[in-house]
Amino acid sequence: MKATPLAIPDVLLLEPRVFGDERGFFYESHNQSVFDALVGSPVRFVQDNHSRSARGVLRGLHYQIRQPQGKLVRVISGEVYDVVVDIRRSSPTFGRWIAERLDAQSHRQLWIPPGLAHGFLVLSESAEFLYKTTDYWAATHERCIRFDDPQLAIDWPLDGAPILSAKDVQGSRFAQAELFD
Repeated sequence: MKATPLAIPDVLLLEPRVFGDERGFFYESHNQSVFDALVGSPVRFVQDNHSRSARGVLRGLHYQIRQPQGKLVRVISGEVYDVVVDIRRSSPTFGRWIAERLDAQSHRQLWIPPGLAHGFLVLSESAEFLYKTTDYWAATHERCIRFDDPQLAIDWPLDGAPILSAKDVQGSRFAQAELFD
């Protein structure tokens, strides 16, 4: 597995070694000891999530203010534009965002440590998105920052208005959001 550090500290783009031939392909999508070595500390995953979304669906920017979740994310069908925002006030990259295209063909994954907001936009007809989390989902601690916050100025590759959940429509502005120290 190849790990590439991105512009926000501790966020890694992971690229597995894929073995393919006329029958198809095989790759190891997760190996705990290899993953721990790549991130530099032991990580315990407690929950796996799977979502399917149609083209134009934008989910995010989500995080949990208590019980923060680290996420190991990947796409198994389709393509998404995946965005991570640093919401740790003590970080040198506070308020900055990064984006990566994740798709089923490349098998790339993104490690998003706790303390960051996350969202994605579906670029293909549909996409299936898998993610492992380091803590359990807790509705009372879940927060959302608006995808179109002018202070963040995320350059989403939108073709018209995105399809949002009611929760995402009600997201906070970055300046008013409850953030990490």
